[in-house]
Amino acid sequence: MSNEILNSSKAPEPVGAYPHARKVGNLLFLSGVGPRERGTKQIPGVELNEDGTIASYDIEKQCHSVFNNVRTILEDAGSSWANIVDVTVFLTNMKDDFKTYNRLYAEYFKGNQPCRTTMEINCLPTPIGIELKVIATI
Repeated sequence: MSNEILNSSKAPEPVGAYPHARKVGNLLFLSGVGPRERGTKQIPGVELNEDGTIASYDIEKQCHSVFNNVRTILEDAGSSWANIVDVTVFLTNMKDDFKTYNRLYAEYFKGNQPCRTTMEINCLPTPIGIELKVIATI
């Protein structure tokens, strides 16, 4: 069975010692994917104070960016959005962000309904409000 580490030249650089994805057999496991853009520390929809804390954020912009980053990694690894079978979603503000996130998720996944788990967590490694962990087939 194959076991291959995969990195995308188009997706944001990982913020730690991990690959974008790992292929095992016909399964593709994505590491947590956030909304950052490649080559920059900029986070779509996030404004920071001088001390690096979040001044304001737009969860809709972050969702669009996360979904696009996931699509990029999938396609670079030889898979596709339609091949997603499981999604774990981490939100830092379930109360305020779930409704918007859930609406956008329904739009992006209307043609494919993978299993999904959504949970609220205290924080993420960078000042973002959403991160996805995805499993897909190849």
